[in-house]
Amino acid sequence: MALLAIFGLLILLYYLAYLILPSILDCDLMLAYKEIFGKPVSSLKGKVVWITGASSGIGEHLAYVLAKAGCKLILSARRVAELQQVKKRCLEGNKSLSDDDVEVYPLDLLDEDSHKKAFLHVIDKFGKLDILVNNAGRSQRAQWEEIEMTVDREMFDLNVFSCISLSRLAVKHFLQTGTGQIVINSSVAGFLPAIKSATYCGAKHALHGYFKSLMMEHHESNIDVTIVSPGPVQTDFLAESFTEKAGEKYGVKTEVDNKSKVSVERCAILMGVAIANKLDEVWIAKPTALRLVYIFYCFPNFAKWFMKSLGTKYLMKVRDAQVSKQN
Repeated sequence: MALLAIFGLLILLYYLAYLILPSILDCDLMLAYKEIFGKPVSSLKGKVVWITGASSGIGEHLAYVLAKAGCKLILSARRVAELQQVKKRCLEGNKSLSDDDVEVYPLDLLDEDSHKKAFLHVIDKFGKLDILVNNAGRSQRAQWEEIEMTVDREMFDLNVFSCISLSRLAVKHFLQTGTGQIVINSSVAGFLPAIKSATYCGAKHALHGYFKSLMMEHHESNIDVTIVSPGPVQTDFLAESFTEKAGEKYGVKTEVDNKSKVSVERCAILMGVAIANKLDEVWIAKPTALRLVYIFYCFPNFAKWFMKSLGTKYLMKVRDAQVSKQN
């Protein structure tokens, strides 16, 4: 009987830890542990890393983190001038890197026919690829029943199919070289319902399905998959977000809220830690969003009732990191 009591107490403490600790953290427990006790980002020195969507936001700042660590980088996006600026800052941040160590390669991810040519360019340039970071993508603000099917297709083409296309090329290369890592910049919307972002939510769910299957198929090989799921991050993402209408952009400037949103610099650092430690899946968010993630995972039946009790308006505020303005 005493043994059962001890066992029950341990289970209770386990769940309490997952409810209490997120109140003081900005990422999941394993990532927080690895940041202190795991491999540092500097352990990636010399790795060849290709980052898509590297001209701004998380991709841009991840480039700075990896450049500081001594990685050789390929920076891809459509905006050449912005990529050149990112390259300049990468070289300024680590004087030991030469101009040849950071390659700017403009790429329209929607042009899947160009992916193989781009991949061959990377291999010709550096002789190999160690890590592919699928970072490019767009968010959404739209009413579910008003979304045009064209928007659904465009979102999946950019946020899902372009990632799969590049990643399949990378995985085939990794199988030849014997090692490699695929990194996916997803979202907590990849496993939690996201209000007014149905297509975005569906696309991120699809990424988890595709790349968790990849994890299982190659769990005995040296091919690693890291899915990074941020909550609200301080980037100017709303301006480029999809709406319910094809060809339309949301066009709203993202408000600055350092209390409820993880800074883009901090998100990039934590992403670097996740890559260095080859973690399967990580969450990055401030406590309000992070607690909801853990409640959903640890207590799914309770979470269903709890989400309904909170209501749509509150969940919208959490999604847009506006809760702190109420408090």
